Amino acid sequence: MRLFRFSSFRRTLLAIFSATFLAVALTACGKSEASLQDVNGIDLSGATFGDGFQLKDPDGRVRTLEDFKGKVVLMFFGFTQCPDVCPTALVNATQIKSLMGADADKLQVLFVTVDPERDTPEVLREYTQAFDPSFLGLYGDLQETAAVAKAYRVYYAKVPTGNTYTMEHTALTYVFDREGTLRMALRYEQTPEESVEDIRKVLELN
Repeated sequence: MRLFRFSSFRRTLLAIFSATFLAVALTACGKSEASLQDVNGIDLSGATFGDGFQLKDPDGRVRTLEDFKGKVVLMFFGFTQCPDVCPTALVNATQIKSLMGADADKLQVLFVTVDPERDTPEVLREYTQAFDPSFLGLYGDLQETAAVAKAYRVYYAKVPTGNTYTMEHTALTYVFDREGTLRMALRYEQTPEESVEDIRKVLELN
């Protein structure tokens, strides 16, 4: 898997996107769910967005959150040609899974592409399985991708680079409890150990 240097300018942009998301998300949360206490990530208990999706897996099957009930779901939006942020997020996910020990099988990692023009089902399968065979890539067409990103308040944009392009996107990982309820967003800068602390609190909810 080829990795490229990711500029400090792009890192700064991603930090701004995440900070903007944080301000919006916190104001969007209601009181219907008990808040998570002392977490390293962003508590989204009671959020009024992100209540589901319908996307395809590499086998062409339509997937929803219902398919993963009983597991804590980590969902990250990215693209397979991402030079740094996406590989780092998925490497962190493999470390999180390892640190979960006996609870590792209670975790499902989903990678939603924001670049369906290049991320074909075959490319998605090869990419996610290079990190862990259990990781699952999901995709939609351009309209479905825009709709699910909007539903989860994810920013993404195509940025021309010479004769090709890259994608800017929000660098957060959503965490759903075992009933499929959005509970938290893990920050990109969190360590795997900090993320495991947060995920264990989500596991204790149901």
